Amino acid sequence: MDERPIDVGIIGGSGFYRFLDHAVEHQITTPYGEPSDRIVVADVAHRRVAFLPRHGRHHTIPPHRINYRANIWALKSLGVRYLISPCAVGSLQAWIKPEHFVVCDQYVDRTRGRLDTFCEGPDVFHVSAADPYCPNLRKIALEVIEQHGIEHHATGTIVVINGPRFSTKAESRWYTEAGFHVIGMTQYPEAHLALEQEMAVVNISLVTDYDCGLVADGDVAPVTAEEVRHVFERNSAAIRQVVLDIARAIPADLDCPAHHARQFAGISA
Repeated sequence: MDERPIDVGIIGGSGFYRFLDHAVEHQITTPYGEPSDRIVVADVAHRRVAFLPRHGRHHTIPPHRINYRANIWALKSLGVRYLISPCAVGSLQAWIKPEHFVVCDQYVDRTRGRLDTFCEGPDVFHVSAADPYCPNLRKIALEVIEQHGIEHHATGTIVVINGPRFSTKAESRWYTEAGFHVIGMTQYPEAHLALEQEMAVVNISLVTDYDCGLVADGDVAPVTAEEVRHVFERNSAAIRQVVLDIARAIPADLDCPAHHARQFAGISA
């Protein structure tokens, strides 16, 4: 039996699986229901890493129906302490171009109705979300991305909408004027739930398109799902290699602020 820890998790697409060595699938049932799919544990540079496709391996789960709590709980049950969370996004700013990477440091939640906490009593915790993404993992991610020579942005705010629809032009302009940088559908509550479980999280956003608020001058067309898919597939090798290299680069003893997120968050009578 392999007793090496499974301390790195990746939530992303199933495209990773074809390049994994010694992969073993784990079917995990959680107190919150079933995760999006079976978790695949495999070797990455002699390290055991857990992979979970957030939409299911055949992309059958839309963003508003993902069981985010089950996904995070399942990864935590395996021992994951560092979570790499790549996603496809639209750009809200003209200078953030398709095929750029953004290593986000903030998010804005515009979802509704999603089950977004593990803290349901009787023990009460208010886990701070002031800095939702781990500064240590972000530093590692930026170093890896720079080594690959990929155009990127070292900070950014992702606004998370409910989906599955894209924004109206009015909504998109509103987000742009608010100063947000990219837009997606899955980072909330995924990132916060990981923080509640004291998992350090890093997001790498791959820009696939300009959101529709930037179409007013006629230079770009409104986003389509087909366009998103084409750009993501064209850059899938790059994002896959970056994510795997980040997993290899995380020190086994790296201590992150998230690992102590609940330490001062409890409120007792």
